[in-house]
Amino acid sequence: MNFWEKAFPLVGTLRGYQKDQLRGDITAGVTTAVMLIPQGMAYAMLAGLPPIVGLYSALVPPLLYAFLGTSRQLSVGPVAMDSLLVAAGVGAIAQTGTDEYVAAAVLLALMVGAIQLLMGILRMGFLVNFLSQPVISGFTSAAALIIGLSQFKHILGVSMKNSPNVFGLLAQIFEKAGEVQFETLLIGGVAIAMLVTMKKKAPKIPAALLAVSIGAVIVWAANLEGKVAIVGTVPAGLPDMRVPPLDWELMKTLLPSAITIALVAFMESIAVSQTYARKNNYTVRPSRELVALGFSNLAGSLFQGYPVTGGFSRTAVNAQAGAKTNLAALLTSVIIGVALLFLTPLFYFLPKAVLAAIIVTAVFGLIDLNEVVRLKKIKRSDLLLLAGTFAATLSLGIIQGIGLGVGASLLWFVVRTTRPHVAVLGRVPGTTHFRNVRRNRGLTTYQGVIAVRMDAQFYFGNVTFLKETLSSLEGEMPEPLQAVIMDASAINNLDSSAESALRELRDGYESRGVQFYLTGVKGPVFDVLESSGLAGAFGASCRCLSVHEAIHLLGAEPRDPIELTSDETEPGGVERAGSSAHL
Repeated sequence: MNFWEKAFPLVGTLRGYQKDQLRGDITAGVTTAVMLIPQGMAYAMLAGLPPIVGLYSALVPPLLYAFLGTSRQLSVGPVAMDSLLVAAGVGAIAQTGTDEYVAAAVLLALMVGAIQLLMGILRMGFLVNFLSQPVISGFTSAAALIIGLSQFKHILGVSMKNSPNVFGLLAQIFEKAGEVQFETLLIGGVAIAMLVTMKKKAPKIPAALLAVSIGAVIVWAANLEGKVAIVGTVPAGLPDMRVPPLDWELMKTLLPSAITIALVAFMESIAVSQTYARKNNYTVRPSRELVALGFSNLAGSLFQGYPVTGGFSRTAVNAQAGAKTNLAALLTSVIIGVALLFLTPLFYFLPKAVLAAIIVTAVFGLIDLNEVVRLKKIKRSDLLLLAGTFAATLSLGIIQGIGLGVGASLLWFVVRTTRPHVAVLGRVPGTTHFRNVRRNRGLTTYQGVIAVRMDAQFYFGNVTFLKETLSSLEGEMPEPLQAVIMDASAINNLDSSAESALRELRDGYESRGVQFYLTGVKGPVFDVLESSGLAGAFGASCRCLSVHEAIHLLGAEPRDPIELTSDETEPGGVERAGSSAHL
């Protein structure tokens, strides 16, 4: 791969471009543009911005991504999640609809782009791993409800104040029930019914474009201007190129929102791009995707756009329409430019209720009930994390919700690593294999011997837990302790605190005449033991390859095979029984 292909993946794609790919790229480019025009305007309105800003945001970013991105199907532009985060972040410092609000949103795009670009250069794509799936699912479902309810003011034809939580929105909807504008409600309701029906019955037809076209014609033909809120005059022409004013105090205020949007946008984009890369047999490069998204947002801010990313629904449409390369994205950008130059007068009579209907039908599909059912079956702790993030987002707001969700996820991770799973081991009869006596029946244990395996890295956070576990197990023994065998095969890291703990355990056991064995020690762990001199102190007792070898050296006498019937687990991570052959 030469410099140009590495810097601009599209160059490498074009070198091997085939004629039969062109038809699919043209079809996909046109189809996605037709979908993006009404979506971009709708999502800009969701962000509290004039609809034209959505078209500006759909113009340059896809063009930059087409040259720099490694996904061949990803459609970059305004999306619901980013729009809501923009509304939450900018709405706290400026009044919706003002020039200050628009300027802050454009500056936010510049900051998001700079953060993503820096993350890409530093190869920090791994940071998105801190957004666990339960947190994402809980946050997305709650955000979808807030997004949908925030658009009811346009569907009902009433004025409502922005609220960061769902309860404030619901309260206002009930308060304004007597002020509902009938024509607006009818248009919005019919648009929602039309979009939902066409999605099920005719998914290939551009329902959003059809809805805005019919809505605009109805407003014009029925002379509803003045009764129904419409988009009104949309500036024609391409946006001017200018650098957003760099207000440092404003940037400090926007920084938490910029970091949140940068991470959430990358998460959404990389998730969908990897999905279609697997389907089409190629690879996307996460750090390179950060660079591409960073440049896309930076360029978009120079042309008065707000933060963008790759969207789930548009990417699906782009792929289904036949996109084979990023030429489809180039064509999409060109069509958006043509619309800005020549088609903006057609948007004048477009009712805002139809744009709100597009948003409502799009975001309510993000509510993931299947994930709730799945987690209930496989991992209750993850379900609690999802529920906590969902509740926090609904009650506190978008940015606070995802912040608390990530914090809770990290806290739970710390708790789990400080109280890891510890298995008490017994030998499978007729073999040299040792398994968890709490999960398997009929295993052989040995008189005066504790054999355990800790399934985690051994570090300062779980040192005390291991000591307490060994002490507890010794207290349960029917005879005096003669030896402790610690299977270290699942330990891949050892810090200085853990090394000190092993030294204390060994010295303490030796002073009592109890032998302490480490078996199955991995290379990186043995390196720490050797450099500290502890390997020499252990001698042959830390060079056994298996628990069986240590038992053989001890010459320990077996107890009668144990039969456990309960499958409960005691607190503290030490499992107390089971009936299937698990480790």
